[in-house]
Amino acid sequence: MIETTPPVTETQPAQAKTGLDIHEIFKILPHRYPLLLIDRVLELKRKESIVAIKNVTINEPFFNGHFPGLPIMPGVLIVEAIAQAGGALLLTEVEDRSNKIMVFTGIERAKFRRPVGPGDQLRLEVSVVGWRAVPGMVAAKMKGEALVDGKKVAEATVSCQLIDSSRGRGSAGGEGDAG
Repeated sequence: MIETTPPVTETQPAQAKTGLDIHEIFKILPHRYPLLLIDRVLELKRKESIVAIKNVTINEPFFNGHFPGLPIMPGVLIVEAIAQAGGALLLTEVEDRSNKIMVFTGIERAKFRRPVGPGDQLRLEVSVVGWRAVPGMVAAKMKGEALVDGKKVAEATVSCQLIDSSRGRGSAGGEGDAG
């Protein structure tokens, strides 16, 4: 007599996805080339932390002028990469994000420790320090570090707020004109 094991019918709860590829990032962040500064999300813990990477290549448009003969990624763009990683974390919590945009409201304690150049891979580790959501407004403060080969190259605490994406846009064609 042949014994067969019945198929397992237990269902385990689906685990939350912890990483995002570039196509999934496009669905979350409004940024595009040349200002999209994260290429992949390695880890995402909802409302807690995110780890993303930015592959730095000589093709980056800022290297043409910063600096000829000594290409160094501008520190302000490293802080922007930290903010974009944090924005990806926060925007995953927003259902109607197609009508929203996350904007900077503050940068504190920015420090730059080492230059970043072509061939480096920035590892962006961002954690939520504070999160406030009230009807019509979401704001957050996040602490971020940028590392290359395990060494800290920059850090900053960034604050941001979620706003309606139509705010601040002129509408020559009237209400609701997307231009």
